Amino acid sequence: MILPAEIRSFLTDAGSLARFTGRFFSQGFRPRYEMSEFTRQCYLIGYNSLPLIGLTSFIMGLVLTMQLRPAMLRYGVESELPAIVGISIIREIGPVISALIFAGKIGSSIGAELGSMKVTEQIDAMEVSGTNPFKYLVVTRVFAATLMLPVLILLGDAISLYGSYVGVNIRGTTSFYLFWSQVFDNLVFSDVMPAFIKSYFFGFAVGIIGCFKGYNSSKGTEGVGRSANSAVVVASIMVFIIDLLAVQVTDLLGLN
Repeated sequence: MILPAEIRSFLTDAGSLARFTGRFFSQGFRPRYEMSEFTRQCYLIGYNSLPLIGLTSFIMGLVLTMQLRPAMLRYGVESELPAIVGISIIREIGPVISALIFAGKIGSSIGAELGSMKVTEQIDAMEVSGTNPFKYLVVTRVFAATLMLPVLILLGDAISLYGSYVGVNIRGTTSFYLFWSQVFDNLVFSDVMPAFIKSYFFGFAVGIIGCFKGYNSSKGTEGVGRSANSAVVVASIMVFIIDLLAVQVTDLLGLN
């Protein structure tokens, strides 16, 4: 039986990505460690992504609160609005939306950067000069993305909850202390930890897919654009897949 070309291409890419990931784990934890490049990538990936994620998170918290308020007012549970919004943001909406924004910004950036280095033969030049380009370019970026996305999600959640506080006070009056007390009094361990743990997987997926697409780019400048675009699309899909798997695992463990 001959498989359609699309399925064969998908399976080939999946196998190549699996080998690329295996190479990362085989080389990523062995010295020599590129700590200076890792630190630089943490700054570029983390600090430079904070304004976009912060702005998106604030608007998300504000809009979510204003959209939920009429329905909760109709059913007479308006006082539960901070608790509902807090649980929604911390458990699901905050990590997923932040990861998607991160995939769009960082996934495309890594894919385009490594893709341009590939087509201009800079990676080949690094190999000739005795430098390990995989450890210098790929390992540092994947570790930086894995480490920085959870930090960005925590900051984004806090900013989003502040946006919710602003939204609550647009049509009503709730003190700062009362709002945050209602949020944290209704949070439990199973709300926070699964969301925090899966954020590491989100960051790893964005980093490894962006590096894979860029590192294997071809066909000149056209290939660079294609690598950046496919890195965003595939990374975004992987975020949803990981989120689905995380929900199933937490449900099996009784954490929902």
